[in-house]
Amino acid sequence: MPNLFHIMKPLPALFTAALLLSPCLQASADPFTVQSLVQKALGTHPELRYYEARVEAAKGGRVKAGEIKNPDLMTGVGNWRVRDLETNGLSDGPTWAVQLTQTFEWPGRLSLRKAIAQKDIELAELGLEQFRAALAARVRNLSWKILAAQEETRAAEEVSARYKALADVLLQRDPAGVAPKLEARIVQANALNLGAAATAARNELASARFELNQLLGEKPGQPLEIRIEKLTLSPPPPLEALLAEARRKNFDLRARIIDVQQQGFEVKLAENERWPSISVVPYIQRQQNATRETQVGIGVSIPLPLWNRNKGAIDTAKAREVQADVMLTAQMRQLERDVAAQASHYQIHVEELARWPADTLESFRAAAAEADEHFRLGALPLSTYTELQQQYLDSVKAVLTSQLAAVEARLELEQLTGTKLDK
Repeated sequence: MPNLFHIMKPLPALFTAALLLSPCLQASADPFTVQSLVQKALGTHPELRYYEARVEAAKGGRVKAGEIKNPDLMTGVGNWRVRDLETNGLSDGPTWAVQLTQTFEWPGRLSLRKAIAQKDIELAELGLEQFRAALAARVRNLSWKILAAQEETRAAEEVSARYKALADVLLQRDPAGVAPKLEARIVQANALNLGAAATAARNELASARFELNQLLGEKPGQPLEIRIEKLTLSPPPPLEALLAEARRKNFDLRARIIDVQQQGFEVKLAENERWPSISVVPYIQRQQNATRETQVGIGVSIPLPLWNRNKGAIDTAKAREVQADVMLTAQMRQLERDVAAQASHYQIHVEELARWPADTLESFRAAAAEADEHFRLGALPLSTYTELQQQYLDSVKAVLTSQLAAVEARLELEQLTGTKLDK
């Protein structure tokens, strides 16, 4: 996995700080990397077998499309009786006949059917490739959500514990007047609110872990620790370069192109089917009475295309080809809009993160800890103390929100362009 949070200058060392500050992150002796989780999901996810089976089914369809019809064998036995005009019997004896009928398609029809079936294979393989890419993106997204939720939980629990410890001290004192007593209640209320915030963050962490475990083929409650990694959020390439990549590699667009090609073969097949199949019938017949007669020959059967020229099927195939072509154009326009939008979102978040000093979060955390120390000494008013604690939590949430938004925009942009933005 590339370094995700290096832009033009170092970003707040959020996840690195989490590694040093959160004991729970060091509980696992061998935590997963994001890339190892992706590889595990791609190797174990059960739905992959469904798409692999679709590919195999499409390959079987191609074999079926290239098969030649089996010949028909007809045999018969009977009695050969000869009479003159006066119905007098002249001869009598057994007879038998053997006939073999082989039907041949009109030239070019078999290859068109195989070409259509080949497009089904390409669509099935494209579906498998698209699912694998979507699965990898989802695993990466959930992994970074878990890391962010771990950091948010740690920060909320840290400030909540600070408030609770301070409230316990203040409430144990004998307050001299109303103001100290009310201040103690304010601190206690903040501790309760932050406890609820920490609980919500833990719930989000658990929810993301449950989903990720299922993608990995594990039980939802399976313990899962992820190694802290730096993320590189480099500015996106120019829009024209992204659009060029999307036109070549976007999964939905490639599927539309294959559909147009397949409909073109369908039109040609419908036009070919105006002409009939040809049946060749070699036969042998023998009867024996007063004489022995043997007849050997070959017949050809060709339906005459007088009333049915397959016009309905041809018109339908051409209409579907037009539909596929229109949908391709619409898909292209939608793709261009989506790529432009996601590139803009990603660029905005990257620029926002680049404006923050590298030690933003650490400086807020240090200020919050210093405020706690000075407030206990009576050198800081309650309003300043609570403001610094809240600003620390708000800054953590703001950084996490921007980082995750940037990650999601980048992953979506990679899905649209079918390529990795960070090599």
